[in-house]
Parts: sequence; structure tokens; C-alpha cells
Amino acid sequence: MKQTFFIIEGKEVDRLVKSSMRRYQLYLIKEKIAIHYNGRERLFYNLFSDHTKTDDGPLKEILQKQVDFITLPISKWMIENQLYAALQRNKSFQYKDGVFYIENGNLSSASLMIKDDYLYIEADGYYDAESIFFEIIRKHEPSFLAIDIENDRFGWLKPIKERNFV
Repeated sequence: MKQTFFIIEGKEVDRLVKSSMRRYQLYLIKEKIAIHYNGRERLFYNLFSDHTKTDDGPLKEILQKQVDFITLPISKWMIENQLYAALQRNKSFQYKDGVFYIENGNLSSASLMIKDDYLYIEADGYYDAESIFFEIIRKHEPSFLAIDIENDRFGWLKPIKERNFV
């Protein structure tokens, strides 16, 4: 049975496959917007990618307003409590200078920083270290979108389900 941590463009990612450095920005998307744009996540990716890459001041300001409109602020206290509660007994876990670390020897490592507008995860090696962070976060909040701009990858930590009203 294949273990996965999240879905990227409709494909499950095997967390036991080794890969190069990955950098994720996790944005908390407003639920109504997440439902409305379900299946069109590439639009979110394009917005966040353009926002990150542009140096044009006026364009950056417009993109920031769009990002602010579709996202919710991150509750640092809530995320820290969730991570501490879930990881306190994990021997590979450390917290230092505001950063959460998981290191599984030389096989995999991941760090998580809590920003005002997003979570930032940097990971290397196998996917298992970062998948620990993803699993904890997705249990508590349904509309986090993970974006890896450098590798052109994105996906919901917890896939959005359309509600059918009869």
C-alpha cells in the first residue's frame, strides 16, 4: 500500500521516494474561495508565483491585494500548539529560534517557519519528514494550499470536496 502525504495536480506523491530540495509556501485559502476554485488550483499557483517573482512595484501591490483577498492570516499560536502536541514525543523533532525541525538521519529533513501570511517548509531527501508536518496541519485546517514554485508543483493538503445540496 502506497503512503501519500498530499495530492499535487491530481497525483498522489509517494512519501518514500527520495527527491532534491523542496520549498513550500502553505497558504490558508478562504473556504468559499477554495470551494469555488476547486479543480482550478493552477490559477492560485499562477497568482502566488507571479507575486513571488515580480519586481514591478505597482504590479506587486496589485498581486498582494489579490493574495490578501483570497487568504486568511495564519494563527501562529494555533499552529505552534498543534505541532508541539503532535511532535513532543518524536525524537527526530526539534524547535529552535522559532523554527520547527524534523531530521531522520541523513535520509530526510524538513523545517517549518510560521510567517504572518503563510507557512514555509523547506525539505530535503525523502518525503517522509515534510509529510509529518503536512499530516499535522491538514488535520486541523481543511483549506491549506501547498505551493512549490521552484518545482512547479501545488496541491491541497486536504482535497476540497464539493458540497451537493439537494
